[in-house]
Amino acid sequence: METIDIIWVTLCAGLVFLMQVGFLCLETGFTRSKNSVNVAVKNLTDFCVSSLVFWAVGFGLMFGASREGWIGASGFFIDHTGGDWGYATFFVFQLMFCGAAVTIISGAVAERMKLSSYIIMTVLISGLIYPIGGHWSWATLFGGESNGFLAEMGFYDFAGSTVVHSVGGWASLAVLLIIGPRLGRFDKMHQDGGFVPSSMPLAGIGTLFLFIGWLGFNGGSTLAMNDQVGLILVNTILAAATGAVSAGVLAFGVTNRLDAGQFMNGCLGGLVAVTAGANLFSSPLAILVGFIGGMVVVAAEELLEYFQIDDAVGAIPVHLGAGIWGTLAVGLYGDLAIMGTGLSRIEQISVQLLGVATYGVWAFGVTYVVLHVINNTYKLRVSRDDELVGLNISEHGIKTEVNGPMIETINESA
Repeated sequence: METIDIIWVTLCAGLVFLMQVGFLCLETGFTRSKNSVNVAVKNLTDFCVSSLVFWAVGFGLMFGASREGWIGASGFFIDHTGGDWGYATFFVFQLMFCGAAVTIISGAVAERMKLSSYIIMTVLISGLIYPIGGHWSWATLFGGESNGFLAEMGFYDFAGSTVVHSVGGWASLAVLLIIGPRLGRFDKMHQDGGFVPSSMPLAGIGTLFLFIGWLGFNGGSTLAMNDQVGLILVNTILAAATGAVSAGVLAFGVTNRLDAGQFMNGCLGGLVAVTAGANLFSSPLAILVGFIGGMVVVAAEELLEYFQIDDAVGAIPVHLGAGIWGTLAVGLYGDLAIMGTGLSRIEQISVQLLGVATYGVWAFGVTYVVLHVINNTYKLRVSRDDELVGLNISEHGIKTEVNGPMIETINESA
């Protein structure tokens, strides 16, 4: 890597790191006050744990010497002392992507999962599911000699609509099916008054931090300061804006009011959708992809409600729903010449569909099987009383303003 490229990727890695702040604020704002400390702690914890696990084994599984395009087999426990400056920069940038994939899950499972269980899940995702899946598409990003098997077939995912976001979404869905909804979430008598977000302005701040961080997420994925960067940044902004507008308008058409949460998640859905092909789309196409991405988020939220799957912050609609759409949009609208896969339009769409299905089977299947087995001997979910009191006090011993009345209510009903 040239010096200017190293500087650019380092800057973008810092921007992607800001997404951790965005996730923390968004998830804390969307969830209830009695769990706010726990949500914040889980966001910090998953980044710290995933950083160590990705350094130790994840990076090698993802970018090490390939074994038949399925798994990397070198580059474990790397000591960067005196090494290649560009390689160390690449490691840091990819570490931020791993952290993002894991953090997606924290919002979906908020308010009911033990911190210890969450750490187990973090190790599983960052040390196995994300890096092995990532190898299939990105094995040669930093000069690897052998493509992953999906990349060899022509699967294309520029910055991770599927490799990062759908993987996090599929894993979130698996965990939610195991631990179930929050107490009272689908009780029609109590759900409206019992699930009040702690701070929508804080969630808005989180959305903006994520928006800013996404400029590094997509812009840095060139791994170079080249003539693609300008278009990528423009497309990223346009898709986010239209995703917010489409989700907001669709929600307004149904309820006759602007749903703040769906407006924010629509913005993020537009970002997720454009990520797979930010370097392939013209600006009008980026607007179209973002616009549909926002609508997908709203539709996916309704689908989860119908099946009574309790995603506390809308992570699955944003990262899985819009991620699938964005990956398919590459086949539908992406510039085939820039992709350079040598496939026809129909062939490219078919390979994108195959990639979506493959990652779904891998991320959902392995997460579900492993955590289901663990849950049979060690319950992933907190007890009923701990959930009612709130995880701030039950998990951390921190009493917030909301905990007092909740404790009294439980004592009175006992």
